[in-house]
Amino acid sequence: MNRKAIGYYDYTVILTYCGMLFAFSGILMSINANYLSAVFCLLVAGVCDMFDGAVASTKTRSKNEKRFGIQIDSLSDLISFGVLPGVFVYMISGKSTASAIISSLFVLCALIRLAYFNVLEEERQSQTTEHRKTYLGVPVTTIALLLPVVYLIYSLELYTVSMMFPVLLVIQGTGFLLPVEIKKPGKAKKACIVAFGIFEVFSLIVFL
Repeated sequence: MNRKAIGYYDYTVILTYCGMLFAFSGILMSINANYLSAVFCLLVAGVCDMFDGAVASTKTRSKNEKRFGIQIDSLSDLISFGVLPGVFVYMISGKSTASAIISSLFVLCALIRLAYFNVLEEERQSQTTEHRKTYLGVPVTTIALLLPVVYLIYSLELYTVSMMFPVLLVIQGTGFLLPVEIKKPGKAKKACIVAFGIFEVFSLIVFL
């Protein structure tokens, strides 16, 4: 088959690509100390990730398209929920040695978690067409909800110790690798997550 470019570019992967682009923008914002914009980029990346699977499932995809979807989703997640939070925390914590080490290990934990997920997901999809019902370990996307909360607390000076950011990464990174099954959220829980995300955006706009 002749292709103009390698890869896939239909609507099933657009949200994944958009999420990665927002995440990379957030990395640049973090480097330039524009932390509020970086947090917004993280939230948008989280929204893109929440709905990209649902969008992809609307099309009957080939085996290669499904495998590509698994890989590109995890690669995007690594940038969005691994590298972006790591760079953000390193910068906002004053670029200390401790924050550098913790941020690096956090990204490593996210990398391991996502690579292991890919192995399990490819095996699962080869055996069944049913949707996944549980996650193994804390999903990396949870950082997209928790980091804005910590940033809001810090910015409102309710608690001004910058080490609270590295502590969050330690907790999250550990959660990524814990061999515990977590039930995948249904429509009601997803609606609650979206509502909480909207509340975070509203709070960031109003109070900051």
